[in-house]
Amino acid sequence: MRLVSLSSLAVVLLSCASTPHPVARSEAPPDYGPGAEVHLLQRWAFGPSERDLAEVRRLGVRGWVEARLARKDASVSPALEAKLQEFPTLTMSMGQLLSDYPAKKEREQALLDGRELERPARIGLELSAAKVLRAVEGSNPLEEVLVDFWFNHFNVSADKGAVRWMVTSYERDAIRPHVFGRFRDLLEATARHPAMLVYLDNWRSTRDGMPKLGQRLSRRGVAPMMMEEDGDGDDEPAVSGPRPGLNENYARELLELHTLGVDGGYSQQDVREVARSFTGWSIRHPRRAPEFLFRRRAHDLDAKEVLGQVIPARGGEEDGERVLDLLARHPATARHLATKLARRFVSDTPPPALVDRLAKVFLDSEGDLPTMYRALIDSPEFWAPEARGAKVKTPFEFVVSALRATGAQVEVRPRLVQALARMGEPLYRAPAPTGFPEVAAPWVNSGALVARLNFSLDLVSGRLPGARVSLASLATPSTPTAEAWVDTLGRALLGTTPSEETRATVLAALSRRNEAASAEGEPSPVDVQLVAGLLLGSPEFQRQ
Repeated sequence: MRLVSLSSLAVVLLSCASTPHPVARSEAPPDYGPGAEVHLLQRWAFGPSERDLAEVRRLGVRGWVEARLARKDASVSPALEAKLQEFPTLTMSMGQLLSDYPAKKEREQALLDGRELERPARIGLELSAAKVLRAVEGSNPLEEVLVDFWFNHFNVSADKGAVRWMVTSYERDAIRPHVFGRFRDLLEATARHPAMLVYLDNWRSTRDGMPKLGQRLSRRGVAPMMMEEDGDGDDEPAVSGPRPGLNENYARELLELHTLGVDGGYSQQDVREVARSFTGWSIRHPRRAPEFLFRRRAHDLDAKEVLGQVIPARGGEEDGERVLDLLARHPATARHLATKLARRFVSDTPPPALVDRLAKVFLDSEGDLPTMYRALIDSPEFWAPEARGAKVKTPFEFVVSALRATGAQVEVRPRLVQALARMGEPLYRAPAPTGFPEVAAPWVNSGALVARLNFSLDLVSGRLPGARVSLASLATPSTPTAEAWVDTLGRALLGTTPSEETRATVLAALSRRNEAASAEGEPSPVDVQLVAGLLLGSPEFQRQ
Protein backbone atom coordinates (compact mmCIF):
# COMPACT_ATOMS: atom_id res chain seq x y z
CA MET A 1 0.00 0.00 0.00
CA ARG A 2 2.75 2.40 0.90
CA LEU A 3 4.40 2.20 -2.51
CA VAL A 4 1.10 2.88 -4.28
CA SER A 5 0.55 5.99 -2.17
CA LEU A 6 4.06 7.25 -2.75
CA SER A 7 3.84 6.78 -6.49
CA SER A 8 0.46 8.45 -6.79
CA LEU A 9 1.59 11.51 -4.86
CA ALA A 10 4.80 11.67 -6.88
CA VAL A 11 2.74 11.78 -10.07
CA VAL A 12 0.63 14.59 -8.62
CA LEU A 13 3.73 16.60 -7.75
CA LEU A 14 5.34 15.99 -11.12
CA SER A 15 2.26 17.31 -12.87
CA CYS A 16 2.11 20.37 -10.62
CA ALA A 17 5.82 21.17 -10.92
CA SER A 18 6.25 20.74 -14.64
CA THR A 19 4.84 24.14 -15.62
CA PRO A 20 6.59 27.38 -14.55
CA HIS A 21 4.56 30.12 -12.94
CA PRO A 22 5.74 33.44 -14.38
CA VAL A 23 4.96 36.45 -12.23
CA ALA A 24 3.42 39.51 -13.81
CA ARG A 25 4.76 42.97 -13.06
CA SER A 26 2.63 45.23 -10.92
CA GLU A 27 3.17 48.95 -10.37
CA ALA A 28 1.08 48.95 -7.17
CA PRO A 29 2.80 49.10 -3.76
CA PRO A 30 3.26 45.75 -2.04
CA ASP A 31 0.06 44.22 -0.78
CA TYR A 32 1.02 41.54 1.71
CA GLY A 33 -2.43 39.96 1.63
CA PRO A 34 -3.64 36.85 3.48
CA GLY A 35 -0.97 34.35 4.40
CA ALA A 36 1.82 36.92 4.12
CA GLU A 37 3.67 35.59 7.17
CA VAL A 38 3.78 32.06 5.78
CA HIS A 39 4.89 33.26 2.32
CA LEU A 40 7.67 35.39 3.82
CA LEU A 41 8.98 32.51 5.91
CA GLN A 42 8.72 30.03 3.05
CA ARG A 43 11.23 32.06 1.03
CA TRP A 44 13.40 33.71 3.67
CA ALA A 45 13.39 31.21 6.54
CA PHE A 46 13.11 27.62 5.18
CA GLY A 47 9.40 27.60 5.96
CA PRO A 48 7.44 28.59 9.03
CA SER A 49 8.23 27.32 12.48
CA GLU A 50 5.98 28.05 15.44
CA ARG A 51 8.57 30.44 16.91
CA ASP A 52 9.25 32.40 13.72
CA LEU A 53 5.57 32.61 12.81
CA ALA A 54 4.89 34.18 16.21
CA GLU A 55 7.80 36.60 15.69
CA VAL A 56 6.52 37.79 12.30
CA ARG A 57 3.05 38.33 13.74
CA ARG A 58 4.52 40.27 16.67
CA LEU A 59 6.96 42.45 14.69
CA GLY A 60 5.14 42.62 11.36
CA VAL A 61 6.66 41.63 8.05
CA ARG A 62 8.98 44.63 7.75
CA GLY A 63 9.93 44.57 11.43
CA TRP A 64 10.91 40.91 11.25
CA VAL A 65 12.98 41.50 8.11
CA GLU A 66 14.81 44.52 9.55
CA ALA A 67 15.58 42.69 12.79
CA ARG A 68 17.13 39.83 10.82
CA LEU A 69 19.08 42.11 8.48
CA ALA A 70 20.47 43.94 11.52
CA ARG A 71 21.36 40.56 13.08
CA LYS A 72 19.44 41.47 16.23
CA ASP A 73 19.10 38.63 18.73
CA ALA A 74 22.01 36.98 16.93
CA SER A 75 23.14 35.04 19.98
CA VAL A 76 22.87 31.28 19.69
CA SER A 77 20.42 29.64 22.08
CA PRO A 78 21.99 27.52 24.83
CA ALA A 79 20.35 24.40 23.39
CA LEU A 80 21.74 25.01 19.90
CA GLU A 81 25.13 26.05 21.27
CA ALA A 82 25.37 22.78 23.18
CA LYS A 83 24.69 20.82 19.99
CA LEU A 84 27.22 22.79 17.95
CA GLN A 85 29.88 22.30 20.60
CA GLU A 86 29.70 18.58 19.87
CA PHE A 87 31.29 19.38 16.49
CA PRO A 88 34.91 20.42 17.18
CA THR A 89 35.81 20.78 13.49
CA LEU A 90 33.56 23.86 13.09
CA THR A 91 36.02 26.18 14.84
CA MET A 92 39.28 24.59 13.70
CA SER A 93 41.67 26.21 11.23
CA MET A 94 42.54 24.53 7.97
CA GLY A 95 45.95 23.64 9.40
CA GLN A 96 44.37 22.01 12.45
CA LEU A 97 42.00 20.01 10.27
CA LEU A 98 44.85 18.79 8.07
CA SER A 99 46.75 17.73 11.18
CA ASP A 100 43.94 16.15 13.21
CA TYR A 101 41.86 14.65 10.38
CA PRO A 102 44.50 13.39 7.95
CA ALA A 103 44.16 11.37 4.77
CA LYS A 104 44.45 7.60 4.60
CA LYS A 105 48.24 7.41 4.32
CA GLU A 106 48.80 9.48 7.47
CA ARG A 107 46.15 7.54 9.41
CA GLU A 108 47.83 4.26 8.50
CA GLN A 109 51.20 5.56 9.69
CA ALA A 110 49.60 6.80 12.90
CA LEU A 111 48.22 3.32 13.59
CA LEU A 112 51.70 1.86 13.05
CA ASP A 113 52.98 4.39 15.59
CA GLY A 114 50.29 3.38 18.08
CA ARG A 115 48.16 6.49 17.49
CA GLU A 116 44.60 6.73 16.21
CA LEU A 117 43.41 9.69 14.17
CA GLU A 118 39.94 10.71 13.05
CA ARG A 119 38.86 10.18 9.44
CA PRO A 120 38.44 13.35 7.35
CA ALA A 121 34.85 12.31 6.52
CA ARG A 122 33.94 13.66 9.95
CA ILE A 123 34.64 17.20 8.72
CA GLY A 124 31.87 17.01 6.12
CA LEU A 125 29.44 15.28 8.48
CA GLU A 126 29.86 17.90 11.19
CA LEU A 127 29.62 20.78 8.72
CA SER A 128 26.43 19.31 7.21
CA ALA A 129 24.94 18.66 10.64
CA ALA A 130 25.64 22.24 11.72
CA LYS A 131 24.06 23.57 8.53
CA VAL A 132 20.84 21.66 9.23
CA LEU A 133 20.77 22.62 12.91
CA ARG A 134 21.34 26.33 12.28
CA ALA A 135 18.60 26.36 9.64
CA VAL A 136 16.13 24.57 11.92
CA GLU A 137 16.91 26.12 15.31
CA GLY A 138 19.00 29.23 14.66
CA SER A 139 17.76 32.65 15.72
CA ASN A 140 18.28 34.12 12.23
CA PRO A 141 17.00 31.74 9.55
CA LEU A 142 17.20 34.57 7.00
CA GLU A 143 20.98 34.56 7.45
CA GLU A 144 21.09 30.79 6.90
CA VAL A 145 19.06 31.17 3.69
CA LEU A 146 21.55 33.75 2.44
CA VAL A 147 24.59 31.69 3.42
CA ASP A 148 23.09 28.79 1.48
CA PHE A 149 22.40 31.02 -1.54
CA TRP A 150 25.82 32.67 -1.69
CA PHE A 151 27.75 29.45 -1.02
CA ASN A 152 25.91 27.95 -3.98
CA HIS A 153 26.73 31.02 -6.09
CA PHE A 154 30.45 30.77 -5.22
CA ASN A 155 30.38 26.99 -5.11
CA VAL A 156 33.34 24.80 -4.18
CA SER A 157 33.08 21.03 -3.74
CA ALA A 158 34.52 19.02 -0.87
CA ASP A 159 34.89 16.14 -3.33
CA LYS A 160 37.88 17.85 -4.94
CA GLY A 161 41.00 16.77 -3.07
CA ALA A 162 42.19 19.22 -0.45
CA VAL A 163 39.00 21.30 -0.57
CA ARG A 164 37.61 18.82 1.96
CA TRP A 165 39.91 20.35 4.59
CA MET A 166 39.16 23.91 3.47
CA VAL A 167 35.40 24.07 3.01
CA THR A 168 34.62 24.61 6.71
CA SER A 169 36.78 27.73 6.76
CA TYR A 170 35.43 28.81 3.36
CA GLU A 171 31.84 29.01 4.57
CA ARG A 172 32.78 30.33 8.03
CA ASP A 173 35.39 32.92 7.02
CA ALA A 174 34.66 33.86 3.37
CA ILE A 175 30.89 33.49 2.91
CA ARG A 176 29.09 34.01 6.23
CA PRO A 177 30.74 37.31 7.32
CA HIS A 178 29.82 39.03 4.04
CA VAL A 179 26.20 38.06 3.26
CA PHE A 180 25.00 41.32 4.87
CA GLY A 181 27.78 43.43 3.38
CA ARG A 182 28.88 44.57 -0.08
CA PHE A 183 29.21 42.23 -3.01
CA ARG A 184 32.73 43.47 -3.74
CA ASP A 185 33.93 42.29 -0.32
CA LEU A 186 32.26 38.90 -0.74
CA LEU A 187 33.80 38.54 -4.19
CA GLU A 188 37.30 39.21 -2.89
CA ALA A 189 36.90 36.96 0.14
CA THR A 190 36.07 34.02 -2.12
CA ALA A 191 38.80 34.87 -4.64
CA ARG A 192 41.50 34.80 -1.96
CA HIS A 193 40.35 31.77 -0.02
CA PRO A 194 42.43 28.57 -0.44
CA ALA A 195 39.26 26.54 -1.09
CA MET A 196 38.48 28.54 -4.23
CA LEU A 197 42.13 28.76 -5.25
CA VAL A 198 42.41 24.95 -5.14
CA TYR A 199 38.93 24.17 -6.49
CA LEU A 200 39.40 26.22 -9.66
CA ASP A 201 43.18 25.62 -9.88
CA ASN A 202 44.26 29.25 -9.71
CA TRP A 203 46.80 28.48 -7.00
CA ARG A 204 49.05 26.83 -9.61
CA SER A 205 48.45 29.33 -12.40
CA THR A 206 51.66 31.06 -13.46
CA ARG A 207 52.87 33.37 -16.19
CA ASP A 208 53.62 31.69 -19.48
CA GLY A 209 57.25 30.70 -19.82
CA MET A 210 57.92 30.33 -16.10
CA PRO A 211 60.54 27.59 -15.61
CA LYS A 212 59.67 24.41 -13.79
CA LEU A 213 61.08 24.28 -10.26
CA GLY A 214 61.76 21.56 -7.65
CA GLN A 215 60.07 18.16 -7.50
CA ARG A 216 58.20 16.64 -4.60
CA LEU A 217 55.13 14.44 -4.47
CA SER A 218 51.81 15.86 -3.38
CA ARG A 219 49.58 14.35 -0.71
CA ARG A 220 46.02 14.64 0.61
CA GLY A 221 44.83 15.09 -2.95
CA VAL A 222 46.47 18.53 -3.20
CA ALA A 223 47.35 19.28 -6.81
CA PRO A 224 51.03 19.77 -7.69
CA MET A 225 52.72 23.17 -7.36
CA MET A 226 56.18 24.54 -7.80
CA MET A 227 57.56 26.38 -4.74
CA GLU A 228 56.35 28.11 -1.62
CA GLU A 229 57.49 31.65 -0.90
CA ASP A 230 57.73 32.88 2.66
CA GLY A 231 57.10 36.48 3.53
CA ASP A 232 60.80 37.33 3.31
CA GLY A 233 60.93 36.18 -0.30
CA ASP A 234 62.94 33.02 0.36
CA ASP A 235 61.80 29.84 -1.34
CA GLU A 236 61.37 26.48 0.33
CA PRO A 237 60.71 23.14 -1.38
CA ALA A 238 57.02 22.51 -1.74
CA VAL A 239 54.52 20.39 -3.60
CA SER A 240 55.57 20.22 -7.23
CA GLY A 241 54.64 18.60 -10.48
CA PRO A 242 53.74 19.46 -14.06
CA ARG A 243 55.26 22.39 -15.91
CA PRO A 244 53.80 25.70 -14.68
CA GLY A 245 51.62 27.73 -16.99
CA LEU A 246 48.52 29.85 -17.27
CA ASN A 247 45.33 28.22 -15.93
CA GLU A 248 42.04 29.81 -17.06
CA ASN A 249 39.61 27.86 -14.86
CA TYR A 250 39.09 30.53 -12.20
CA ALA A 251 39.05 33.38 -14.72
CA ARG A 252 36.33 31.67 -16.76
CA GLU A 253 34.08 30.90 -13.78
CA LEU A 254 34.70 34.34 -12.28
CA LEU A 255 33.26 35.89 -15.43
CA GLU A 256 30.59 33.34 -16.29
CA LEU A 257 29.28 32.38 -12.86
CA HIS A 258 30.41 34.84 -10.20
CA THR A 259 29.97 38.18 -11.96
CA LEU A 260 29.01 39.00 -15.57
CA GLY A 261 27.06 35.86 -16.46
CA VAL A 262 27.31 33.71 -19.57
CA ASP A 263 25.82 36.51 -21.71
CA GLY A 264 27.83 39.23 -20.01
CA GLY A 265 29.63 40.41 -23.12
CA TYR A 266 33.11 39.07 -22.47
CA SER A 267 35.30 37.21 -24.94
CA GLN A 268 37.78 34.35 -24.74
CA GLN A 269 40.51 36.98 -24.89
CA ASP A 270 38.99 38.60 -21.77
CA VAL A 271 39.14 35.21 -20.02
CA ARG A 272 42.83 34.95 -20.85
CA GLU A 273 43.56 38.51 -19.73
CA VAL A 274 41.75 37.93 -16.44
CA ALA A 275 43.72 34.71 -15.92
CA ARG A 276 46.95 36.63 -16.52
CA SER A 277 45.84 39.20 -13.94
CA PHE A 278 45.43 36.52 -11.29
CA THR A 279 48.73 34.71 -11.89
CA GLY A 280 50.55 34.43 -8.59
CA TRP A 281 47.38 34.42 -6.46
CA SER A 282 48.25 31.21 -4.67
CA ILE A 283 48.65 29.41 -1.32
CA ARG A 284 51.40 29.20 1.27
CA HIS A 285 51.94 25.82 2.95
CA PRO A 286 49.06 24.02 1.17
CA ARG A 287 49.85 20.74 2.97
CA ARG A 288 50.23 22.13 6.48
CA ALA A 289 48.49 25.46 7.13
CA PRO A 290 46.98 26.87 3.93
CA GLU A 291 46.75 30.64 3.57
CA PHE A 292 46.67 33.11 0.72
CA LEU A 293 50.03 34.02 -0.77
CA PHE A 294 50.93 36.22 -3.71
CA ARG A 295 53.83 34.63 -5.61
CA ARG A 296 55.68 37.46 -7.26
CA ARG A 297 57.78 35.19 -9.45
CA ALA A 298 54.67 33.51 -10.89
CA HIS A 299 52.93 36.76 -11.86
CA ASP A 300 52.68 38.08 -15.40
CA LEU A 301 54.16 41.59 -15.25
CA ASP A 302 53.02 42.77 -18.67
CA ALA A 303 50.02 45.05 -19.22
CA LYS A 304 46.57 43.47 -19.63
CA GLU A 305 43.31 44.62 -21.16
CA VAL A 306 40.03 43.40 -19.64
CA LEU A 307 36.66 44.43 -21.13
CA GLY A 308 38.37 47.33 -22.86
CA GLN A 309 40.06 48.57 -19.66
CA VAL A 310 43.86 48.65 -19.64
CA ILE A 311 45.60 47.32 -16.55
CA PRO A 312 49.09 48.86 -16.54
CA ALA A 313 52.23 46.73 -16.47
CA ARG A 314 53.99 45.69 -13.28
CA GLY A 315 50.87 46.00 -11.14
CA GLY A 316 51.57 42.81 -9.22
CA GLU A 317 48.88 41.63 -6.83
CA GLU A 318 46.87 44.78 -7.59
CA ASP A 319 46.11 43.46 -11.09
CA GLY A 320 43.64 40.99 -9.61
CA GLU A 321 42.17 43.66 -7.34
CA ARG A 322 41.58 45.94 -10.34
CA VAL A 323 39.78 43.13 -12.14
CA LEU A 324 37.54 42.54 -9.13
CA ASP A 325 36.80 46.28 -8.92
CA LEU A 326 35.88 46.36 -12.60
CA LEU A 327 33.64 43.29 -12.41
CA ALA A 328 31.92 44.25 -9.15
CA ARG A 329 30.59 47.51 -10.60
CA HIS A 330 29.83 46.26 -14.11
CA PRO A 331 26.20 46.53 -15.34
CA ALA A 332 26.29 42.91 -16.56
CA THR A 333 27.19 41.80 -13.03
CA ALA A 334 24.28 43.81 -11.66
CA ARG A 335 21.90 42.10 -14.10
CA HIS A 336 23.33 38.62 -13.49
CA LEU A 337 23.01 38.91 -9.70
CA ALA A 338 19.57 40.52 -9.96
CA THR A 339 18.40 37.61 -12.11
CA LYS A 340 19.76 35.00 -9.71
CA LEU A 341 18.26 36.65 -6.63
CA ALA A 342 14.88 37.09 -8.35
CA ARG A 343 14.99 33.48 -9.50
CA ARG A 344 15.78 32.25 -6.00
CA PHE A 345 13.22 34.36 -4.14
CA VAL A 346 10.42 35.07 -6.62
CA SER A 347 10.11 32.72 -9.59
CA ASP A 348 12.04 30.30 -11.78
CA THR A 349 11.20 32.72 -14.62
CA PRO A 350 11.81 36.09 -12.94
CA PRO A 351 9.90 39.08 -14.37
CA PRO A 352 12.18 41.25 -16.53
CA ALA A 353 10.91 44.45 -14.90
CA LEU A 354 11.90 43.16 -11.46
CA VAL A 355 15.35 42.20 -12.74
CA ASP A 356 15.77 45.68 -14.23
CA ARG A 357 14.87 47.37 -10.93
CA LEU A 358 17.11 45.10 -8.86
CA ALA A 359 20.03 45.68 -11.22
CA LYS A 360 19.58 49.44 -10.83
CA VAL A 361 19.45 49.05 -7.04
CA PHE A 362 22.72 47.11 -7.16
CA LEU A 363 24.46 49.80 -9.20
CA ASP A 364 22.98 52.74 -7.25
CA SER A 365 23.94 51.18 -3.88
CA GLU A 366 27.40 50.14 -5.08
CA GLY A 367 26.57 46.50 -4.53
CA ASP A 368 25.10 46.78 -1.04
CA LEU A 369 23.45 43.39 -0.54
CA PRO A 370 20.93 44.29 2.21
CA THR A 371 19.62 47.05 -0.04
CA MET A 372 18.98 44.44 -2.73
CA TYR A 373 17.27 42.13 -0.24
CA ARG A 374 14.96 44.94 0.85
CA ALA A 375 14.15 45.78 -2.75
CA LEU A 376 13.19 42.15 -3.35
CA ILE A 377 10.98 41.95 -0.28
CA ASP A 378 9.36 45.30 -1.08
CA SER A 379 8.63 44.35 -4.68
CA PRO A 380 5.02 43.78 -5.75
CA GLU A 381 6.24 40.75 -7.69
CA PHE A 382 7.37 39.00 -4.51
CA TRP A 383 3.91 39.35 -2.95
CA ALA A 384 1.89 38.67 -6.10
CA PRO A 385 -0.50 35.70 -5.88
CA GLU A 386 1.31 34.10 -8.80
CA ALA A 387 4.57 34.05 -6.82
CA ARG A 388 3.17 32.09 -3.90
CA GLY A 389 3.90 28.41 -4.23
CA ALA A 390 5.74 29.08 -7.51
CA LYS A 391 9.04 27.58 -6.33
CA VAL A 392 9.86 23.91 -5.66
CA LYS A 393 11.98 23.32 -2.57
CA THR A 394 15.44 21.91 -2.98
CA PRO A 395 16.07 18.75 -0.92
CA PHE A 396 17.80 20.83 1.77
CA GLU A 397 14.92 23.31 1.90
CA PHE A 398 12.45 20.44 2.03
CA VAL A 399 14.18 18.60 4.87
CA VAL A 400 14.67 21.73 6.96
CA SER A 401 11.10 22.91 6.37
CA ALA A 402 9.76 19.49 7.39
CA LEU A 403 11.77 19.58 10.61
CA ARG A 404 10.61 23.14 11.31
CA ALA A 405 6.95 22.48 10.49
CA THR A 406 6.74 19.39 12.70
CA GLY A 407 8.61 21.01 15.58
CA ALA A 408 11.02 18.07 15.52
CA GLN A 409 13.59 17.62 18.24
CA VAL A 410 16.74 17.30 16.16
CA GLU A 411 20.05 15.62 16.89
CA VAL A 412 21.58 15.30 13.44
CA ARG A 413 22.84 11.82 12.66
CA PRO A 414 24.52 10.45 9.51
CA ARG A 415 21.29 8.98 8.18
CA LEU A 416 19.65 12.40 8.00
CA VAL A 417 22.59 13.81 6.02
CA GLN A 418 22.56 10.71 3.80
CA ALA A 419 18.86 11.27 3.10
CA LEU A 420 19.72 14.59 1.49
CA ALA A 421 22.24 12.88 -0.76
CA ARG A 422 19.60 10.33 -1.80
CA MET A 423 17.34 13.20 -2.81
CA GLY A 424 20.11 14.57 -5.02
CA GLU A 425 21.72 17.24 -2.82
CA PRO A 426 24.83 15.96 -1.03
CA LEU A 427 25.73 19.00 1.04
CA TYR A 428 28.99 20.77 0.12
CA ARG A 429 29.48 18.34 -2.76
CA ALA A 430 27.74 19.92 -5.74
CA PRO A 431 29.42 18.26 -8.73
CA ALA A 432 30.04 21.40 -10.81
CA PRO A 433 31.09 25.03 -10.24
CA THR A 434 27.50 26.03 -11.06
CA GLY A 435 26.37 24.64 -7.69
CA PHE A 436 23.04 22.93 -7.15
CA PRO A 437 20.12 23.78 -9.50
CA GLU A 438 18.02 26.84 -8.65
CA VAL A 439 14.94 25.84 -10.65
CA ALA A 440 12.34 23.11 -10.25
CA ALA A 441 12.94 20.70 -13.11
CA PRO A 442 16.02 18.85 -11.76
CA TRP A 443 14.32 18.22 -8.42
CA VAL A 444 11.00 16.73 -9.55
CA ASN A 445 11.97 13.41 -11.09
CA SER A 446 10.00 10.47 -9.71
CA GLY A 447 12.94 8.84 -7.91
CA ALA A 448 13.84 11.97 -5.97
CA LEU A 449 10.20 12.61 -5.06
CA VAL A 450 9.73 9.07 -3.75
CA ALA A 451 12.85 9.63 -1.63
CA ARG A 452 11.18 12.76 -0.21
CA LEU A 453 8.02 10.83 0.59
CA ASN A 454 10.00 8.08 2.27
CA PHE A 455 11.81 10.69 4.35
CA SER A 456 8.48 12.24 5.37
CA LEU A 457 7.03 8.92 6.51
CA ASP A 458 10.20 7.96 8.36
CA LEU A 459 10.29 11.35 10.11
CA VAL A 460 6.75 11.30 11.50
CA SER A 461 6.89 7.56 12.28
CA GLY A 462 9.99 7.83 14.47
CA ARG A 463 12.13 5.82 12.05
CA LEU A 464 14.62 8.62 11.36
CA PRO A 465 17.49 8.54 13.87
CA GLY A 466 18.18 11.94 15.35
CA ALA A 467 14.74 13.51 14.83
CA ARG A 468 11.74 13.07 17.12
CA VAL A 469 8.25 14.35 16.26
CA SER A 470 5.19 14.56 18.50
CA LEU A 471 2.14 14.72 16.24
CA ALA A 472 -0.21 15.06 19.20
CA SER A 473 1.41 18.40 20.09
CA LEU A 474 0.89 19.69 16.56
CA ALA A 475 -2.86 19.34 16.25
CA THR A 476 -5.77 17.20 17.44
CA PRO A 477 -9.20 17.48 15.80
CA SER A 478 -12.33 17.72 17.94
CA THR A 479 -13.73 14.68 16.13
CA PRO A 480 -11.09 12.06 15.23
CA THR A 481 -12.42 11.20 11.78
CA ALA A 482 -10.10 10.70 8.82
CA GLU A 483 -11.34 13.87 7.16
CA ALA A 484 -10.85 15.88 10.33
CA TRP A 485 -7.30 14.59 10.82
CA VAL A 486 -6.36 15.43 7.23
CA ASP A 487 -7.73 18.96 7.52
CA THR A 488 -6.36 19.66 11.00
CA LEU A 489 -2.87 18.32 10.32
CA GLY A 490 -2.97 19.97 6.91
CA ARG A 491 -3.47 23.40 8.44
CA ALA A 492 -0.69 22.74 10.98
CA LEU A 493 1.86 21.46 8.47
CA LEU A 494 0.94 23.37 5.31
CA GLY A 495 -0.36 26.58 6.83
CA THR A 496 -3.61 26.09 4.92
CA THR A 497 -6.26 23.46 4.21
CA PRO A 498 -4.96 20.81 1.76
CA SER A 499 -6.10 21.02 -1.83
CA GLU A 500 -8.96 18.76 -2.86
CA GLU A 501 -6.58 16.62 -4.92
CA THR A 502 -4.16 16.08 -2.02
CA ARG A 503 -7.03 15.54 0.40
CA ALA A 504 -8.54 12.86 -1.86
CA THR A 505 -5.17 11.13 -2.35
CA VAL A 506 -4.48 10.96 1.41
CA LEU A 507 -8.01 9.77 2.22
CA ALA A 508 -7.72 7.09 -0.48
CA ALA A 509 -4.47 5.87 1.10
CA LEU A 510 -6.20 5.72 4.50
CA SER A 511 -9.09 3.80 2.98
CA ARG A 512 -6.74 1.20 1.52
CA ARG A 513 -4.99 0.90 4.86
CA ASN A 514 -8.35 0.37 6.60
CA GLU A 515 -9.42 -2.24 4.05
CA ALA A 516 -6.20 -4.17 4.58
CA ALA A 517 -6.62 -4.00 8.37
CA SER A 518 -10.27 -5.11 8.19
CA ALA A 519 -9.37 -8.08 5.99
CA GLU A 520 -7.02 -9.22 8.74
CA GLY A 521 -9.64 -8.68 11.43
CA GLU A 522 -7.78 -5.78 13.04
CA PRO A 523 -9.28 -2.52 14.33
CA SER A 524 -8.69 0.42 12.01
CA PRO A 525 -8.20 3.75 13.82
CA VAL A 526 -6.96 6.67 11.74
CA ASP A 527 -3.29 6.22 10.93
CA VAL A 528 -2.18 9.71 11.95
CA GLN A 529 1.46 9.06 11.04
CA LEU A 530 0.47 8.11 7.51
CA VAL A 531 -1.63 11.28 7.22
CA ALA A 532 1.23 13.50 8.40
CA GLY A 533 3.81 11.76 6.23
CA LEU A 534 1.72 12.03 3.08
CA LEU A 535 0.93 15.68 3.79
CA LEU A 536 4.67 16.41 4.05
CA GLY A 537 5.06 14.65 0.72
CA SER A 538 2.19 16.54 -0.89
CA PRO A 539 2.56 19.08 -3.72
CA GLU A 540 1.65 21.90 -1.35
CA PHE A 541 4.51 21.10 1.00
CA GLN A 542 7.03 20.62 -1.79
CA ARG A 543 6.34 24.14 -2.98
CA GLN A 544 7.21 27.42 -1.37
